[in-house]
Amino acid sequence: MAKTAIIGAGSWGTALAVLLAHNGHEVTVWSVLEDEVEMLDRDREHRDKLPGVKIPASICFTTDLERAASGMDMLVMAVPSPYTRNTAHHLAPYIAEGQLIVTVAKGIEEDTLMIQTDILGQEIPQAETAVLSGPSHAEEVGRGLPTTVVVGAKSKEIAERVQSCFMNEVFRVYTSPDILGIELGGSLKNVIALAAGMADGLGFGDNTKAALITRGIAEMGRLAAAMGAKAETLNGLSGIGDLIVTCASCHSRNRKAGMLIGQGYTMQEAMDAVQMVVEGVYSAKAAIALSEKYQISMPIVEQVNQVLFHGQSAKEAVHELMLRERRTESDELDWQ
Repeated sequence: MAKTAIIGAGSWGTALAVLLAHNGHEVTVWSVLEDEVEMLDRDREHRDKLPGVKIPASICFTTDLERAASGMDMLVMAVPSPYTRNTAHHLAPYIAEGQLIVTVAKGIEEDTLMIQTDILGQEIPQAETAVLSGPSHAEEVGRGLPTTVVVGAKSKEIAERVQSCFMNEVFRVYTSPDILGIELGGSLKNVIALAAGMADGLGFGDNTKAALITRGIAEMGRLAAAMGAKAETLNGLSGIGDLIVTCASCHSRNRKAGMLIGQGYTMQEAMDAVQMVVEGVYSAKAAIALSEKYQISMPIVEQVNQVLFHGQSAKEAVHELMLRERRTESDELDWQ
């Protein structure tokens, strides 16, 4: 049994708290919101974000970061990615040397272009860090539906430790040394999912969705390779696996926000309607900045940025993508 703290009481943090409690671990959940802590402790259900998922009586809730962190074998950083740095900064004084922190957020920091584990390493250098990611909507994990993810860490020992804590008969966990690839896949797929949602909002069909997913993974793979990540990772659970589910699922907040934008909502109106953090909006600027830094062509990401931040309509964005100059599907294939 591991003493575990979940930092963040949103849908994902709550679902993982339930999972870990069912695995026999001692779980404490922290939220900055006192009303949220009182509601969760009283109702044993996150009615707004995870309705129908019952929270075991063994799970404790707190607004006290020191109480949440001190003496824990593992902390799970489950705040939305735009809040990782600030939360980590306030958490740092309570983290002991070698204490394990697993990030489950997906996003690239806009100002620094840093991934989540690098942010944690900068703010809490004394901690051991890992990342857990993959096609795993909280709504399904909370209900115990079969799910498969991957955990990345610098050492095999740390990855297998996290694997042992999370894995059970409905939650299968693989391990990988490619932290960068896992994090890039989890972040970039949210930007592509915004485009897929826009296509849905415009009333386009399965052909369009398949094209965006396929060309989206090509864009993600090109950038990841240029940054030093492994192709196998982007072709795995945290790349194409997470991309498929986020582009297609009714649970996807990024797809939903894109869908509303395709229907004519502004970016802010769509984010307000979703009522949760749409991480793809925050990663979109970082993705285009990385594409420029590494001189990688990412036309879908470029058009998403044009729609989100430069006043272009979703319909115009699709038009721009369809009328790009002709080219071969893969530069790796040669004519005989």
